Amino acid sequence: MTTTTLAVLVPLLPFLGAAAGLLLGRTAPGFVRPLAVLPSLVSLALAVVVAVRQGGDQAVDAATELTPTGSVPIELALHIDGFAALVAVLVGVVASCVQIYSTGYLRDDPRYPSYAALVSLFTSAMLLVVYSGDLMVLLVGWEIMGICSYFLVGHYWETPEARAASLKAFLVTKLGDLPFLIGLFALAADAGSFRIRTVLGTVASGGLDHPTLIALLLLAGVAGKSAQFPLHSWLPDAMAGPTPVSALIHAATMVAAGVYFIARLLPVFAASSAALLVLAVMAAVTMAGSALAALAQDDIKRVLAYSTIGQLGYMTGALAVGDRGGAVFHLLSHGAFKALLFLAAGVIIHAAGTNSLAAMSRMKDLRARVPDAYWTMTVALLALAAIPPFSGFFSKEAVLGAAEHAATGHAEGIPGAAGWIVLVAGLVTALLTAAYAMRLWLLAFRGHGAEAPDHGRQPLAMNAVLWVLAVPSLAFGLTTGLLPDWFDGHELTPTVATSVLGTGVALAGGIVTYGAWRHTTALAARVPLGAVAAHPEGDAGLVEAEAIASHAPAYGDVASAPDPADPGRLLLGPLHRHAAVGFHLDAVYATLFVRPVQAGATLVRFLDREVVDTYVRGAGALPRLLGAAVRRAQTGNVQTYVSALLAGTVVLAVAALLVATAGA
Repeated sequence: MTTTTLAVLVPLLPFLGAAAGLLLGRTAPGFVRPLAVLPSLVSLALAVVVAVRQGGDQAVDAATELTPTGSVPIELALHIDGFAALVAVLVGVVASCVQIYSTGYLRDDPRYPSYAALVSLFTSAMLLVVYSGDLMVLLVGWEIMGICSYFLVGHYWETPEARAASLKAFLVTKLGDLPFLIGLFALAADAGSFRIRTVLGTVASGGLDHPTLIALLLLAGVAGKSAQFPLHSWLPDAMAGPTPVSALIHAATMVAAGVYFIARLLPVFAASSAALLVLAVMAAVTMAGSALAALAQDDIKRVLAYSTIGQLGYMTGALAVGDRGGAVFHLLSHGAFKALLFLAAGVIIHAAGTNSLAAMSRMKDLRARVPDAYWTMTVALLALAAIPPFSGFFSKEAVLGAAEHAATGHAEGIPGAAGWIVLVAGLVTALLTAAYAMRLWLLAFRGHGAEAPDHGRQPLAMNAVLWVLAVPSLAFGLTTGLLPDWFDGHELTPTVATSVLGTGVALAGGIVTYGAWRHTTALAARVPLGAVAAHPEGDAGLVEAEAIASHAPAYGDVASAPDPADPGRLLLGPLHRHAAVGFHLDAVYATLFVRPVQAGATLVRFLDREVVDTYVRGAGALPRLLGAAVRRAQTGNVQTYVSALLAGTVVLAVAALLVATAGA
């Protein structure tokens, strides 16, 4: 088969698997698991073949016009460069691991057939985004992912948290998609085509008339889809969905789509210095703010969610300094270790048989209970903290090196201010990332919470997937010498200055957090846990109304009280209560948008009921009253009619006489 044919099959196979799974899920349940796993595995194998054949050479382009439009044509097009080839492999790996893992994690779930089919459709949509050479076809995959995320995040729709989270994810991302759609149309209008190759050619020749406006409109959609400030608040709440869904969304689909989109169209954004500065500021605020929030979370999945937001900030920061190689390299590295982190968290939750153990304050020395999750999660956390030689070190240093290169004025066309913003924020975030990674490891595996019931060993499929993902989390960074061909010849070797700085601040963050944990552990040993739980408004500030509203556990008894040895409270101090609720961003949105909309709806309802309905009722009441008056006159008595006639005649005669007298 030709490379083009294989590339068409890569997104098509998961789509066919999803359709077959939906059709046969109830009538032939024995086929559900094979239809979930096999298409993803075959699609992965084909994606690997496409990547090998592409080999980092000239991009593979093919197109056929879907239908005549009379203006800007829409084409079913492929555009596969080195970036697309590698990202497709990542999507295939993570999707296959999630499908295999889910066969054990959701083996008793009655809605598993629809779940598996939606995961396959989700995978197909992301692969369509990756391979698409036409922006309108890309938009189709973009929007399909949005609706898939709505259904998958709301999988446990019996719970109000899942229903609210799915609706919030859908609405917030749609808020960004509206300007994104306008930006796509404006870009196509300037370029005269939706073809990515044509658009890039137009940018290279200086043919864009409104580069800043187009770039900013597109950034709004990217901020929503990739959970960047200020449209990131949906992602932590999306943890109400099944844990494998979280792994898929965070590692290879949905949030990766926005970063990949900018990487693919980076010349469009680079045509505007203002857009790059906005992107740099957005990345910096996202990185630092999410890292602080992660350091204050108690739910293990929310820690990982804020971690994803911060790591995506690194990627958008690399793009802000014009380095799409570093951005995509970190996207690939992050996809492996973040999928591993979420799936390991799922093993921990599965071991307890309840989602409540997601609260790290309730975990107690789980090393012996979940050894596979312990060792593999340790590898993934070291990669997240960018400790050499784990994969995160190489990819994060590629980002910091690019920022330092731009900050010193060596990146042509990139504002130096953007480089400094990304570099400083990246180093601060490296410190905080190592801190919350160390905190998560200590609380999860060396915590002092309540002992949870043991629900036995996890299915082999779940533990096996962890070790598969541990390999790239450990060794992917060592392949930097093999990757430049797929990255436009871009050198990915870490630089000395940023390597020393980045590793130094990461080690400092981990060491300080460990010291804080030892200190708080010693204090907790002298204070009974019941005393801590009994004084929620004391020095530790254990209960915050907003934290409860944001799905933090309510601490009604000693067994569910937070671990008094939590180093995050000591490190953040007074900032902890604000960081725990995402710096009140949801409250700000409620004040600025939700309440005014609700007030407007209340006003409209009042006007509809009290004004419009009153007018309608009045318009009907007047004829009804007139009809009642006329009906009363129709008695059927002839004498009454004659009497009324005579009376009327007399009245008219008297009136005529008075008029005549007045005239005389």
